[in-house]
Amino acid sequence: MGPDVPLLNDYKQEFFWKRFPQTVLGGPRLKLGYCAPPYVYVHQLVLFLTPWLLGGIGTALYQLRVLDDTWAGVVSGMLMLGVGATVQGLAQCMARRTGVVQRLPAANNILADEEEVEFTHCVAPDTVRFVVPGKKFMANVVLHTLLAGALCGLSTWYLLPDRLGSLYGHTGVGLGAVVPLFALSWVTVCIAEYSLIVNTATETATFQPQDTYEITPLTRPLYILAFIAVDLALRFAGSAVVELQVAAQVLHVLFVVLPVLWALGMLSPLDALLLWAMEQSLVHGLGGSAMSTNIRLLVMFLSSTCVAICTFFIPSSLGIVLFTVATGYLLSQDLSQLLVLVKGGSSTLGLGWWGLPLSLLLLLGALTEAGLLHQLYPNQTLENQTLSVNSIENWGSSVVPPSPQGVIGLLLIALFLITRLLRELQGACVLGGAVLNPLYPKRVTTAKAFRRKTRGLRVAGIIRRMLLNLVSPLAMIAFLSVDESLAKLHTASLAIGFTRAFRVVWQNSEAGLLQMVLVVIIRLAGGHRPVHWHELGTTVQLILVSLIINRVSQFVYKINFALTVLITSWTENKQRRQSAGTLLALNAALCPLLLAVVVLSALLSAPLLPLFTLPVFLVGFPRPLRSWPGTPGTACPCPDSVYYQQLCKRLASAIRPALANGTFGSCSPGTHYLGRFQGRLLWISVLERGYGYCTVNIKGLELQETSCHTVEARRVDEVFEGAFDHVEHPGQCFRLLNPHWGNALTPCSVLPVRVYSDAQNVLTGIVDSPDHLRQLNSDFLKTLVWILLRYCVQDLTYGTHRTKGQSVQTSGRKSQSSQHTVPLEPGPAVVKVGIDSQVHPESSSSSHLRGQDSSSLSSFADWSDDDDLFGPMPVRRPIKMMVRTDETQKELGLGVSLPGSVEIHSLYESMALSSLPTLRPLGMGLGLGLPIVDKGKDNIPTLTSTTVPWNSQPLHFTSPHSELFSLPTDWRTAPLPFPKIQVLHPCFPEAWFFFCLSRLVVESLGEGDFEQVTQGLREDRALQELYTQVVLSCCVALGADTQVFNPNLLFRLYCGDGPWTEGLEWLRTNKELHQLTLRAFRYSVKLLVDQASLGPVESLEELYTTLQDYHDNWFIGLVTDCGWQDSVVQEKPFLFSLGHDLTMGTYTSRVLSLQENLVQVGVLNEEGVRGQWANLSWELLYATNDDEERYSIQAHPVMLRNLTVQAADPPLGYPIYSSPLIHLRCL
Repeated sequence: MGPDVPLLNDYKQEFFWKRFPQTVLGGPRLKLGYCAPPYVYVHQLVLFLTPWLLGGIGTALYQLRVLDDTWAGVVSGMLMLGVGATVQGLAQCMARRTGVVQRLPAANNILADEEEVEFTHCVAPDTVRFVVPGKKFMANVVLHTLLAGALCGLSTWYLLPDRLGSLYGHTGVGLGAVVPLFALSWVTVCIAEYSLIVNTATETATFQPQDTYEITPLTRPLYILAFIAVDLALRFAGSAVVELQVAAQVLHVLFVVLPVLWALGMLSPLDALLLWAMEQSLVHGLGGSAMSTNIRLLVMFLSSTCVAICTFFIPSSLGIVLFTVATGYLLSQDLSQLLVLVKGGSSTLGLGWWGLPLSLLLLLGALTEAGLLHQLYPNQTLENQTLSVNSIENWGSSVVPPSPQGVIGLLLIALFLITRLLRELQGACVLGGAVLNPLYPKRVTTAKAFRRKTRGLRVAGIIRRMLLNLVSPLAMIAFLSVDESLAKLHTASLAIGFTRAFRVVWQNSEAGLLQMVLVVIIRLAGGHRPVHWHELGTTVQLILVSLIINRVSQFVYKINFALTVLITSWTENKQRRQSAGTLLALNAALCPLLLAVVVLSALLSAPLLPLFTLPVFLVGFPRPLRSWPGTPGTACPCPDSVYYQQLCKRLASAIRPALANGTFGSCSPGTHYLGRFQGRLLWISVLERGYGYCTVNIKGLELQETSCHTVEARRVDEVFEGAFDHVEHPGQCFRLLNPHWGNALTPCSVLPVRVYSDAQNVLTGIVDSPDHLRQLNSDFLKTLVWILLRYCVQDLTYGTHRTKGQSVQTSGRKSQSSQHTVPLEPGPAVVKVGIDSQVHPESSSSSHLRGQDSSSLSSFADWSDDDDLFGPMPVRRPIKMMVRTDETQKELGLGVSLPGSVEIHSLYESMALSSLPTLRPLGMGLGLGLPIVDKGKDNIPTLTSTTVPWNSQPLHFTSPHSELFSLPTDWRTAPLPFPKIQVLHPCFPEAWFFFCLSRLVVESLGEGDFEQVTQGLREDRALQELYTQVVLSCCVALGADTQVFNPNLLFRLYCGDGPWTEGLEWLRTNKELHQLTLRAFRYSVKLLVDQASLGPVESLEELYTTLQDYHDNWFIGLVTDCGWQDSVVQEKPFLFSLGHDLTMGTYTSRVLSLQENLVQVGVLNEEGVRGQWANLSWELLYATNDDEERYSIQAHPVMLRNLTVQAADPPLGYPIYSSPLIHLRCL
């Protein structure tokens, strides 16, 4: 798609311009898109102005001194209450009258997105329902009506002209400001009242996809009530409080601007506002972390608040120290994993139950240290503290020894420098990604080599881990335990400060260390001289420093994101729209405004929203760092999801040491990482961080790459290659600079992960080679003999005949990739024509595609093709034709598949079954070419074969051990002609049969005379004849008795879609035998490929160990089989499948090998991700711009826009896999 693809298509543009005025005005629908009577608009206008009229009555009564200000507000509120009750009562009445019978749409147009209302008269039910839709819940009817009355009364009291005059002055400029403020403020009130009591507009600030409980109508009124609350506080406190006076003046001006802020979506909806406020208070006020779910956030916020309240009431300073240290440690742990440990699961306490006494020991050590230091170094007065700080400045000249807190402060500075240096050495890039780390290994291709080359870095990471997790918390506790603020009187700020300070020591040791170091540096630089700063106390200083660090870092990331959007809109040719130059000029001219927007979004911790991802920036509404309301773990699954399911388990284990060593940087909540391995892309989000643990969510992006996906994936590969495969050339300037600095992705590290490697090969020269195909018959018979013998020993008689099992030595031949137990592939369905017809479920992929279409009839002529260019055309079986009516299925007759038709299995072999269209045989529903069916007969005789089973005589074994290897009697009843079996009798591998018998006797019998048992079995001719009959019958029935295979027949037999014969129908009735036969043929095909690649099998021992290897370590089947996905989840070492590429006309093999590979991981600009997700939320939930080719989803190689959209939580994003919350121990 070109850069000038429409931002909104024509239909969405019309829809948007109808919705946006409604949002601005709070709900009145003044642009309908169709013709409506004037009274519809008059009704809405009257209801919109009603609060102003009612408030005007109260204002007039007050101005005339008939009532005081309180009673004037009460009168206006009661009048509004009555109007609201009347309006809602009328809406509920009309809803009950029209609730049973609903009128169809007027135009009955199925393409109409919105219903066009036919207005009959001004008070018709349709008119009332259009103007006042009503509430879904009766509780909301009462609540919203009461709130509407209270809002009108308080607004009348809040906007009295005398009150405004007292704020801004009764003369001059103040008087000139009162009139516009009064008029425009009542517009704001009317907008809020209309959305509350009449009709709620769709908000641009939308957090939840659906407003189930009608919370949206409360948003605007509650913001107005918050403004009024400040004015109430000023009236009760009096005008002596200058801060409240200034705040009231500013808020009155902002009150007028509220409709603009609502229209731009800068004010959060109530649910997002509540979550954001709790998260900010927990992180910066109480020392906690952003939480992974809303429930955990609520519980942690309430728990931390209770701790702060308890701290306020503790009378002893020693008690405060011990209490806050202990509660800080406990709240910084993931206590939910303790419940998992109690239930017997695997918890993040890496040492299991041993972790509990170790944690208790660490806590006791911290408490002992804090108590001793607090008692040994009693708190000094302000003067002594100032003197001690001066002594630090004059370390060499003063005879006064430095204070203990000053010495510990110097130790904290040293710890910070060491840990930060060791952290920078761990990653692939340093200095914010601008420079490549020269110590990081380059051009490493194997996990073993990577571990060898990073041994020194891992040692440095372990040292950092010990310093950060053990030494630093104890040093910070010592610094706080001797703080002079503990000697002061208890205040709310100090209680909150100490609660936070001792909590952040454990919750985020690295961030806490940075904050304390900055406080110490400010003191050393003379920060004690400003009286106001020193009077705040250490703990309040830490809160302010934490806020400043957080907001400054957000500003840096946001300005980086804004510059990326601005610059790439011109430098990237595919992003350069016709309006790019104009937008750049506007941003340059309005640079102060752009900086103000960035600063405001950073101060509010709100996302910087690029409208349609263009360089048009808005302040998104504040929301939690997770950006989405739901619990992580929702995805859009498909058959490829299973690869991510396996990968995520292993990746989580590899991430754990990387997080602990600092390879991924600071790794705070809200950070996002991108992993890459072959065609797989993983999105890793950090949701929660505590002492010794981290909670992450891992998403898998689609594997079927679109054009946009491919462009960005290629750039991701280039970014990683520039960092990990960079070749240094001595003598060149700037050789260590990151060539892709400025990209949203910054490389971090390479992780060794045990994951499936996917390899696909073209089988040209193998499956079409006569020499190789000629060997397939013999290999198939040998493989079937081995499988039947093993089936008898292990499957049928396991636990009864076997007393001891011995493992098989696999010292023989290995396959191409060296290779698990393959579950029985379910056989296809069998449908018999007759009175006693039975339908068996089928699960092989070819049978799924074909449906239940087999029949036991054999009287129809077989299709043939005299001019077959690809070998003999196999016989195709007849198909039963069915026509589906409204209630039943009607049988039309029997037909056959046409010669030369394309097999649907090979065409869609690599596609998910759910994505295939419903297929019907040619002529279905038309009755074309179908034989005549006599429908007049009630009893149709069962059609049976004229061939009489020739092998139904009873067997008489001469060896008592032959029963162990006996086969079911039904397997000997193949309806095949005796001469056909007799001709193949010499093909039975007798030597191989006796060799397998001897090996299986040793394996199945734990004790006894093996040679005597083997000799008895060899002399039992009945046993050999039994296997000869069954093996040859299966070979003929499957269609594998041809002299030379052709590629088409081989592929069809591998897929279980062989040519129909009466013998194949019999084989399918014996489902277990059919599954074993199909498995044997697939093993033989795999053996064919291995022999063509590695050379022929040279001995029976080598063949035996090769088949045993297939049985133990391989899944050999189809990608669409259920067993394929089960094997991936169970981590079978190897998987093999055949495929057919119709476009190239070639047959391919696919091998998945489970081995340790290197997964590349990089960190993303977190503010860029939040900004793009904010735009996605606005664009889809408000503008409903769900066009799959919209501009904001097109590929952007620098911002990685398409991948970011994919990684959003459904329903806005579409990751194919999303893990549940993963708790990692990082201690």
